[in-house]
Amino acid sequence: MTTTSNAMPSVRGNHDGAMRIAERAVVLGLIASGAMLIVVPLLLTLYLSLFDEKLILFPPRGYTLDWYLAITPNFGDAIVTSLRLGACSVVGSLALGVPAGIGLARHRFRGRGAIATLLLAPLTVPAIALGLAVYVALVAVDVQLGSAVTGSMLGLVLAHIMITTPWVVRLCLASLTNHERAAEEAAASLGAGPLMVIWRVTLPAMRAGIVAAALFAFVISFENLELALFLTGPGVTTLPVAVLQYLEYHIDPLVSAVAVAQVVVVAALLLVLDRFVRLGQVAR
Repeated sequence: MTTTSNAMPSVRGNHDGAMRIAERAVVLGLIASGAMLIVVPLLLTLYLSLFDEKLILFPPRGYTLDWYLAITPNFGDAIVTSLRLGACSVVGSLALGVPAGIGLARHRFRGRGAIATLLLAPLTVPAIALGLAVYVALVAVDVQLGSAVTGSMLGLVLAHIMITTPWVVRLCLASLTNHERAAEEAAASLGAGPLMVIWRVTLPAMRAGIVAAALFAFVISFENLELALFLTGPGVTTLPVAVLQYLEYHIDPLVSAVAVAQVVVVAALLLVLDRFVRLGQVAR
C-alpha cells in the first residue's frame, strides 16, 4: 500500500509536467504563427520591390532599387496631398479629442455616457458605410447651401477628423486612467485655477498619450482609402487612391516599393518617438 501511494504523486507530477510542456508548446506555436502572418507578407513585399522587371515574374532577371527612385515622380503630388491631409487631421482631432478626453476622464456629468458613445461611434461603423454616409451628407450640404465641399480638401479634412478623433479620445482616456488625480488636487488647493491645472499638471501627464494619439491620427489619415474613394475630386487625390488607380493599368514592383517605404517611415517615426516619449506606457 505504501509503495502504491508513493507512486501516485509521482505519476500525477509527471502528468502535470507533460501538460505544462504541451501548453507551452501550443502557446509558442501560436506566437510563431502570428509572427509569420505579420512578417512573411512584409518580407515578400520587400523582395518584390527589388525585382528588375516591369512585370512581376519569378524568378526575376535581376534586382534593382530603381523602383524606389520612381516613387516621387509617379506619386509625388498624391504624397503631398496625403501629408497635408494628415497634418490637418492631427491638428483638428487633437483640438477636439484632448479636451474631450480630459472632460470624460476627470468629470462626471449627465449625458457623459452618450457623449462618449458618440465620440467613439466611428470606430464601430464599417469604413465603406461610413464613407458613403459622409459623401451623402456632404452632397446634401452642397445642395442646400450651394457650396462645393464634396470633392474638396475641406470635405476630406472634415471626414478624416471624424475618423481620427475617436483614437485621440481613447488614447487620452488611457493616459489619464494611469495617472492619479492627487497632483491636480494639490495644485488646485494651492490656488491654481482650472485652466492652469490643466496646462501645468494634466497636459504634461498626458504627454505620452497625446504624442501617441497624434501618431495614430496621422497614420490612420494617411492610409485611409475608403473615405478618399468617395470624397476625392479633381486635383485632390490621396496616396492610397493614386496607388489604386495605378494598379488598374500597371502590374509592376512600384507599388511594393511604395508599401515598403511607408512601413520604413512609420517604423522610424515610432522608434524616434519612443526614445523621447515612452509610448508603451499608454498601452499599459
